[in-house]
Amino acid sequence: MKLVAAFSLTTGAIIGFVKGTLHDAERILFKNLWDLFEPGDVILADSAFCSYADLYFLSQRGVDCVMGNHQRRTKGREFVKSLGKQDRLLYWIKMKPCPAWLDKSQWKKVPEKLLIREVSFSVTVRGFKTKKITLATTLFDQRQYPKEDLAQLYRRRWMAELYLRDIKITLGMDILRCKTPDMVHKELIMYIIAYNLLRTLLLQSCVMMQLQMDRLSFKGTLAIWRQTNSVISLIIRTPKIEESLHKTTLLIIAKDIVPNRPNRQEPRARKRRPKNYQLLNKPRSLFREIPHRNKYFKPLN
Repeated sequence: MKLVAAFSLTTGAIIGFVKGTLHDAERILFKNLWDLFEPGDVILADSAFCSYADLYFLSQRGVDCVMGNHQRRTKGREFVKSLGKQDRLLYWIKMKPCPAWLDKSQWKKVPEKLLIREVSFSVTVRGFKTKKITLATTLFDQRQYPKEDLAQLYRRRWMAELYLRDIKITLGMDILRCKTPDMVHKELIMYIIAYNLLRTLLLQSCVMMQLQMDRLSFKGTLAIWRQTNSVISLIIRTPKIEESLHKTTLLIIAKDIVPNRPNRQEPRARKRRPKNYQLLNKPRSLFREIPHRNKYFKPLN
């Protein structure tokens, strides 16, 4: 399954998602989320979702975009005006090939030129090579949306990856256990409901204690809720007792503050070494163990 989700940058909650097969392109799946956005919203996404057609159709809905410029877009640009250092207005020139997810009649109605603001900045992290990033956006006012603010906003795009990690790793949704498509869909829905409920607890705790959402631990909130829920189930509950226990839970969550550690590198790694067993690539009734399994190697295709 391939999953494309839209998150609220303020709360981290999932506002919508669409699923497809591994053969479906993420940008085509993203089109099915457009109805979630309202005029005045700003979509923050990486270069995989940045295309001429997406920016045009979203702008027609009154939705602005801040996206990483796709690395293949090196031609079809016409300079219009400089707004500052590495900040400029350009016309993107419409290419002849029609996108696979559009009808040719729709593609003909798209204008030949599209006004886009491109902002470039460098990211310097000690010990790493300096990286240059170019953004494509429909926020044209350089006074209301200065280059530095756009760079800081795009830095926060990485929060979507952390939100996905919370769902897949912290909640354990990386492997779905059900056996039929309908049940897998229900299991997916239940994980998303549980995730949004935990985000609601985080939001309530932040509002009560005047804290920032990204400074509280999602994993800590899950552990606290599991512990308090087991205690609450043993208590005779009344509305006043439930309200008091809920406030106490929010206070405990607010104490689990994550240190502010910018540019921290935590590469993914497996702590435990895998056992030297062969892969179960046949039904159990047909499976036979290979002799000398300590010398077993995966056969080449």
